[in-house]
Amino acid sequence: MNVEPISYDVLEYVDLPWQTAKPAHWRVRRIKSLFKEQSRTGFPQEPLLAATQSMGVVRKDRYATRTVTAEKGLHLLKLAKPGDFVISLRSFQGGIELCHDQGIISPAYTVLESVDPSFRDFFSIFFKSRPFIAGLTLFITGIRDGQNVNYSTLSRSYLAIPPLDEQRAIVKYVRHIEQEVGAAIRAKQRLISLLGEQKQAIRHAALTRGLNTTQNLKESGLPGVGLIPAHWEVMRAKQLCQRIVDCKNRTPDLVSDGGYTVVRTTNIRSGEFRLEGSFETDKKNYDIWTQRGAPRQGDVFFTREAPAGEACLVPELQGLCMGQRMMYLRPDPAVLDSRFLVHSIYGPAARTYIDLATNGSTVGHLRLGQVGSVPVIWCPVDEQRAIADHIDREWKPLNATITRAEREISLLREYQTRLIADVVTGKLDVRAAAAALPDVHPHDPGLIAVHEADQDGLNVDLDGDDPAEESM
Repeated sequence: MNVEPISYDVLEYVDLPWQTAKPAHWRVRRIKSLFKEQSRTGFPQEPLLAATQSMGVVRKDRYATRTVTAEKGLHLLKLAKPGDFVISLRSFQGGIELCHDQGIISPAYTVLESVDPSFRDFFSIFFKSRPFIAGLTLFITGIRDGQNVNYSTLSRSYLAIPPLDEQRAIVKYVRHIEQEVGAAIRAKQRLISLLGEQKQAIRHAALTRGLNTTQNLKESGLPGVGLIPAHWEVMRAKQLCQRIVDCKNRTPDLVSDGGYTVVRTTNIRSGEFRLEGSFETDKKNYDIWTQRGAPRQGDVFFTREAPAGEACLVPELQGLCMGQRMMYLRPDPAVLDSRFLVHSIYGPAARTYIDLATNGSTVGHLRLGQVGSVPVIWCPVDEQRAIADHIDREWKPLNATITRAEREISLLREYQTRLIADVVTGKLDVRAAAAALPDVHPHDPGLIAVHEADQDGLNVDLDGDDPAEESM
């Protein structure tokens, strides 16, 4: 940038949930004087909307990710118009969303109309900033399975507002920052994608040809696989596993500090287990949900929906039970190595089978019998272990580069988050910096990239097993 933001000359103390100081010339106004709550119902013909963190409030048909869809009682849903703000059931985690499309949305949401539309762009940034989201915790009612932002209380709080010309400078500056960060993130995401393709090529070769390139080959008879070593066989998961255990048809109750961990489909991606997104339950729930057997080290977690076909080794953690749409497979160690099974699930034979079984849909599901029939290109267990070792060895430098790129993306997002927080709360003056910058269109791809959420965005629960999932 040609001009860097600077600190304001004069700050004065304010006692607000999201900041303790503001520039002296910024006004303080009560929220309810800026926004009018709307509860317009009786519009069943309007399109359904989805509240998302990555795109704001948009028509469901514009948002590719699966959301829970209302099928009746549409006349009870609230009408939201472009420019309105929406407080969803997850706003305490991700902020208040700007509405971009006209349509109807859950009656559990709060729809706010701006009294002065000229302030809209500034608040679309402020309401997604870290200080504001942190301050919203003071206005939460209920427990996790019913938490919401209490607008009646929130509306009586105050906001520090810059003059309109300064708001425009802030919006311009923030959009430029998001554009720059978005471009950097996209470049690193492309690198990660290319490395992922390289990893998959290594896995594909090892799982279909083995490590001995001179051995005789035969037709596998499987689509997408072709030739395999002559002494290998095509088998099914149920032939090689001691147990295939399905979850119950619902998720255990959330019990804070319950001491037992509920594993959800969101915890398993690309062959890895991540604890983030799980929640705790108590021994009573744990005992009920592990009546068919508790997962243990050496088992393989498997998701049969949302999305179908993700797998990972069960981690070295005690007290694990499964949430809805989760399964685990227990390989017979005499004939099947656990690491080899995970790789096989992501290999060409299983992926083709899963795609066909789910019609290629990210929201398709697999039945228990279909999971047992997942094809595994089998070879002797010693050879399986050698193949798994080979893949791990070949992947090691690629994983290191991916980890570094992911860390750099995280740092870029943190830089942006901190900078925006300082700008919208008046810690930094960007008027001169913004004047030296070109205009950035609000729908620039760079802005979209930096807001891209993981497919498990907080405003939409993809696997449907979250106790707080929206019903509309």
